[in-house]
Amino acid sequence: MTRLTVALRDTAARVDAATPAHRDRAVDALRAFAVLGVVLGHWLVTALVADGRSLRAASPLQHMPWLAPVSWAFQTLAVFFLVGGHVATRSYASARKRGTPYRRWLHARLARLFGPVVAVLTLWTVVTLALLLSDAEYGTVRTLVKLALSPMWFLLVFAVLTAATPLVARLHPLWPLAVVLHVDVLRFGLGAPDGLGWLNLAAGWLVPYTLGAAWTRGELDGRRSGWVLLGGGTAATAALVAWAGYPAAMVGVPGAEVSNLNPPTLAAVTFGLAQCGLALLLRDRLRHAMRGPVAWAAVALVNLSAMTVFLWHQTALMATTAALLPAGPLPGLHTVPEGLGWVAARLPWLVAFVLALAVCGAAFRTWERGGGGRRLRPSKVVRAHHPVTERAPHV
Repeated sequence: MTRLTVALRDTAARVDAATPAHRDRAVDALRAFAVLGVVLGHWLVTALVADGRSLRAASPLQHMPWLAPVSWAFQTLAVFFLVGGHVATRSYASARKRGTPYRRWLHARLARLFGPVVAVLTLWTVVTLALLLSDAEYGTVRTLVKLALSPMWFLLVFAVLTAATPLVARLHPLWPLAVVLHVDVLRFGLGAPDGLGWLNLAAGWLVPYTLGAAWTRGELDGRRSGWVLLGGGTAATAALVAWAGYPAAMVGVPGAEVSNLNPPTLAAVTFGLAQCGLALLLRDRLRHAMRGPVAWAAVALVNLSAMTVFLWHQTALMATTAALLPAGPLPGLHTVPEGLGWVAARLPWLVAFVLALAVCGAAFRTWERGGGGRRLRPSKVVRAHHPVTERAPHV
């Protein structure tokens, strides 16, 4: 073995040895998969098409709707909220046992959640002003800023649910599910204003969040719960898409009349139930897989950089696209995503996006815990009083 391989194995062994025996590694693995799913999904279905001096957003799902199943694999937000509800309710219960006031508990969690946002907002404020002063096309600036800041909606929703943890900790998931159902009936069945759908932004993601709380209470320990959620969610989603007219894509598609995600529809929520059921069924296998030091170290590293990856992955995509504009239009990067040729050309660009994201990570990694220059190592994180499962993103 090379020295690098030996060093990596030694590091993995140290991380594994530093991990408390009582730690549920499946929680970290589910979060890591959810983070990577969102990132890869955005990179695969988000295209910036060069049109003269401007860039416009496009999606291969516009031109190839039969690729909708791709969105099923990478739209993993429900798993975010499932894990987040589990971790937040567990953390709050622990804080109460220690006598930690609610205000202090909430401040600590939101500080770790929003600290890294400052760097993103600062950079994109400067970039936006520079683009406007350089007479860049307004549509291009709007497209770039919208993509860069799109992860923020998730953080805002999650912050609200985190603040409401003491109130929703024992809420049955059927209650927010009923809200989503009635909102969709009013919107799509009775012609109510579309603005009513934004109630589902909270109610829709509250469903997996409260499932996470039920996980904490031990109500989802048996495999029967996982199978019920997986089977019921899959059947309901299939029925809604096949007979109720819901879109098959579980992500937003530019130009589509209805989006399953903005705001969440009943189909998105039932699909999330199926995902949560699958996640629960995979817990034992993930715990077994995470016994391997290398696999566990990789998961710990993703969790350690989760906020950086989540907040900066769109910036990495846009930076790569913009930097190579003078050499364009390059297939899979600047061209219209209208055929399998674009898909084949896109895949190699994922490597460039990863490298650009690594640069962002190196530049802004110190903001992962809300600022400061102290370097974090996986072996220290897993030994800390607030482990990775209580770190950002708080999902």
